[in-house]
Amino acid sequence: MSKKILAMFIIIFTALSITGCEDGEEDTAGPSPYMGGTKGVTAEFEPMGIEDSGLYSLYEDEEFPIQVLLKNKGEHDIEAGDATVKIYGILLEDFSGIESGTKTNSQEIEKISEFNEEGGEEIIDFGQNVKYTQEIPGTFYDLNVFASYTYSYKTYASVPNVCFKENLRDERVCTVEESKEIFCSGAPIQVSSAEEKPAGSGIIELDFKIENLGGGRSTIPGQEFSPQYDQVAFTIEPETERNKWLCRAGARENEARLIDDKSTIRCKLREPLEEGALYTKAIGLTLSYDYRDIIQQKIRIEKEI
Repeated sequence: MSKKILAMFIIIFTALSITGCEDGEEDTAGPSPYMGGTKGVTAEFEPMGIEDSGLYSLYEDEEFPIQVLLKNKGEHDIEAGDATVKIYGILLEDFSGIESGTKTNSQEIEKISEFNEEGGEEIIDFGQNVKYTQEIPGTFYDLNVFASYTYSYKTYASVPNVCFKENLRDERVCTVEESKEIFCSGAPIQVSSAEEKPAGSGIIELDFKIENLGGGRSTIPGQEFSPQYDQVAFTIEPETERNKWLCRAGARENEARLIDDKSTIRCKLREPLEEGALYTKAIGLTLSYDYRDIIQQKIRIEKEI
């Protein structure tokens, strides 16, 4: 065998070793079914006047719009009425042309997808002909306009190859005690890792670590936001698996509190696997929550000389 043929053989063998199996197991997880990312809905004020270094300037008799552009940058659709924007930081009675300080989206705001990589958007209009009606002290008056926006959202996570093995001494097919590959949809609350472990004779456990990476606050749908911690509700997937697992975060079932933006959800089989059970199956986790964030815009009202 010539040196050139031998070198080619070594290159091919090395490539097959890298892209083939790991520890004798075939990698069957495949690509992620999600686009991913840590964003949900983003918001920004539409232009209000002449902008310079983030400050909009206009004259006291000038009309301007107050509009908030919502963009869905995650992988859950926002149904009509599921996003609420509230203007505060200013006294509404000091202005004319503001219809209401609180508004919701009027139509569905679509998630990102391979067919719509930018996601859907909607402008929430508080008034297109707003005017400050108070006397300007001095030559100008600076206003700080805030908008808080709250929306209902979900995070979807999937562990493709959970090992269901009754006899842990059996080395075939899959491994129970190990970190598992996990895929997560684009959302501000992320499922960052999953670990499988034995939890008794014929019992397996899945531990999911979740994190708030969006910069806002979360709460269980329909509940008030807490200043001390974030909250989410969660369910195991698919639906046919829900009665088979007991899922807790701390002492709470199907609800988790995130302390310092983190929590661990532990899901354990309620009943031992049947004798001889040996297979893999995809198990998912859905997180449901209301999410709130805030934006700010500075406006300078100049007195006409």
